[in-house]
Amino acid sequence: MSVPRITLVGAGRMGSLHARVLTESRAVELVGIVEPDAAQGRTIADRCGVPWAPDFTDLADADAVVIAAATPAHYDLAVRVLDLGKPLLVEKPLAATYKETLDLVQRAEAADVPLMCGLLERFNPAVRSVREFAGPVCQVTGMRHSPFVSRIPTGVATDLLIHDLDLAIGFAGCEPVQTRAEFGYFHPASIENRAEDCADAVLRFETGAVASMSASRLSQRKIRQLSLLEPERLIEIDLLRRDITIYRHVDEEITADGAGYHQQTIIEIPTVRFGEEPLAAQLAHFVDLLGGTGDVAAERRSILPPHRAVHEATVSALSAVG
Repeated sequence: MSVPRITLVGAGRMGSLHARVLTESRAVELVGIVEPDAAQGRTIADRCGVPWAPDFTDLADADAVVIAAATPAHYDLAVRVLDLGKPLLVEKPLAATYKETLDLVQRAEAADVPLMCGLLERFNPAVRSVREFAGPVCQVTGMRHSPFVSRIPTGVATDLLIHDLDLAIGFAGCEPVQTRAEFGYFHPASIENRAEDCADAVLRFETGAVASMSASRLSQRKIRQLSLLEPERLIEIDLLRRDITIYRHVDEEITADGAGYHQQTIIEIPTVRFGEEPLAAQLAHFVDLLGGTGDVAAERRSILPPHRAVHEATVSALSAVG
């Protein structure tokens, strides 16, 4: 296919962002929007100059599909798309449960169809830049905090924590051999729905590296930070500002009279080489998968580790409270 024709399923907040990026891209053609909410669907479809439909059947006009619907709908929609043999990009998480996620990956493998999950931080310009020079890590620390958003019914494990678990696994270069977590429930709606507001997870890798990740939707400000501790340096990534700072401790001394302590640290601020919007970079990667220049099998394999880590964190947290 020269220019893949894409149908977008879901035109809510995240779907409207996908619609914009799909419309602006010269590498694809947005051919339709599927959204059960007629007013929302028509609004986005008219803005993009494409047809709107409340549902889909054979998707005959589409070469591939992007699903940006609410998380509880992901699995059923994805099954329908994969059964039609269409390549698929699904917003994270791929499905509401690990069992459903595994089933979707297996279905895509059996049909040899490209399948991608929208783990968007993989395409953060700062993350992409650090991947070019990062070495073996000893410790990964992440913090992803946000104010409460009532429109998101699911807990922070699949909404927020999954991003940093995915990044930690990627920088560690292997899957965790142990995942433990603690969840907190505070908002009245969260208590009623048993949807966690806070999640702290600790991962241990076979290399000996450890990762500590904190996610919250009860913060008074948005925080997106990740640090990588290597034997000889500390790499800090601000995922919001998309910048990088590197620290190297080089000297320390106690004054002759014992009254003071001095240490010297070199600070480096490397250039972030990538300027592309993460959602556009993600779409470009999906296009590579569609065109055969991307590694379809590797992409499918990369979906399971962060989803498995979220599942194991959830089991650990729920077991701790009985």
